[in-house]
Amino acid sequence: MKVDYVIAGGGTAGCVLAARLSEDPNVTVCLIEAGPSDVDDPNILVLSEWMHLLDSGYDWDYPVQPQEKGNSFLRHARAKVLGGCSSHNSCIAFWPLAQGLRDWEAAGATGWGPEDVLPYVARVETNRAVESDGESEPDATYQGFPHGTSGPVILRDVPPNDPCGQAVLDAAAKVGLETVAFNRGDWTLNAAGWLQINANEIGERMSSSHAYLHPILDSRQNLIVLTDSWISEILFDDTNRATGVRFQRPDLTGYDVVEAAREVIVTAGAIDTPKLLMLSGIGPADHLTEMGIPVRVDSPGVGSNLDDHVEGLVFWEASRPMVTTSTQWWEIGLFATTEEGLDHSDLMMHYGSVPFDMNTLRWGYPTTENGFCLTPNVTQGLSRGTVRLASRDFRDRPKVDPRYFTDPDGHDERVMLAGIKLARRIAEEEPLRQWVGRELAPGPDVVTDEDLIDYIHKTHNTVYHPAATARMGAADDPMAVLDPQLRVKGVTGLRVVDASAMPKLPVINPNITVMTMAEKCADLIRNDA
Repeated sequence: MKVDYVIAGGGTAGCVLAARLSEDPNVTVCLIEAGPSDVDDPNILVLSEWMHLLDSGYDWDYPVQPQEKGNSFLRHARAKVLGGCSSHNSCIAFWPLAQGLRDWEAAGATGWGPEDVLPYVARVETNRAVESDGESEPDATYQGFPHGTSGPVILRDVPPNDPCGQAVLDAAAKVGLETVAFNRGDWTLNAAGWLQINANEIGERMSSSHAYLHPILDSRQNLIVLTDSWISEILFDDTNRATGVRFQRPDLTGYDVVEAAREVIVTAGAIDTPKLLMLSGIGPADHLTEMGIPVRVDSPGVGSNLDDHVEGLVFWEASRPMVTTSTQWWEIGLFATTEEGLDHSDLMMHYGSVPFDMNTLRWGYPTTENGFCLTPNVTQGLSRGTVRLASRDFRDRPKVDPRYFTDPDGHDERVMLAGIKLARRIAEEEPLRQWVGRELAPGPDVVTDEDLIDYIHKTHNTVYHPAATARMGAADDPMAVLDPQLRVKGVTGLRVVDASAMPKLPVINPNITVMTMAEKCADLIRNDA
């Protein structure tokens, strides 16, 4: 089979790209996904059940390598289903932040500043918050750019129906976190509020698959979607031009090839994109040689620079009954600066209205069936990890080594420590204080910085936001795998668009950012055609 564009990976970016490129009836597109379809699958579509997807058949569930200072038990949930992590996550929806985009541009990603990127968000979203309720006119712009009112992805405010959550916001205001409505007006460095989520009014997730692909699957004859088809390598001709991909057939009887007349675009995510590039001979030459893979391009940045949002935990038993229904159980976000003079919020917390003992129970910390938590995370961490191959067999899981808390000057530990202390301060304020039965983790006896850091190292989680493992950058940057047009350097006919292409993680949950990147990538491809 031969098409114009082969999209390798049916994840968040891949579904957006497939929908946009196939808008041209004269173009043929093939989207290939290793996991199953999500069409009519309530396990995926019912957002409130999302936590059941962790460590399930829809999850690659990658372990991490032993950590020097971090939690070696931690596992990276990576979606194995059409829609990728947008079909697997909690659907917390933030616009990209202007300051983070300026940082990308300063790092060599020319054309990725706020003026070049933020207009694309309007193509992604239909934002219910900018629709008049008949009594007031909400702010129809964010960071100076208009909201979308006709995009495929519905964004809406979480309804403020959780009394403990409201107590969190009221208490946070007393320690200096202004109560805000997210994705309106401008960014506030120290703030808290009910989140926006990409979900419709009946609680179905608006993943990139559900929003972009489902409406067109039966109507576009120029779009082919292959599921349960695991790509083993990217194919090249003698001129180092990408010509297609090889993939394992769903019945496991052998392999097929899809050829690309124009381009191959890799959209497999921040762990599997570098894996696929390395399996195809693009990566650090010494590592490829060690694996017995012929070196096509010595690209040391492939699988390097792994960035992530490392997450801590303060967990309380509630003194009152917690809510028993929720949109997705993590409905409030809190942001703060931990030192003077920052132009970004270096600390974020999510409020969870559920018991969360995933990483504490093994250490003997008590748990409860009626609890809540705040989960501080380091938004702009300086620790960097790697993704490496375990072997040349595409079926072997890669070696994921985030190297949490290994930045030389201890920045990430300081921010996390400040976050644990801030969460405790919030819990001491009324009215949240009335909801606290007892602190379960780290527990009231853990008070010194040394003991708190030990607790952090043992029990931290991840917010499941790996990024930057095939980053874009300047043409003369040897660690930049991609140029600013998302083209893989050293070959032709090959691009990458997913979180791996980010120069670094944004402050916020990045799923809407990835959809926005894919919208921009579609234009880059069309402009090159």
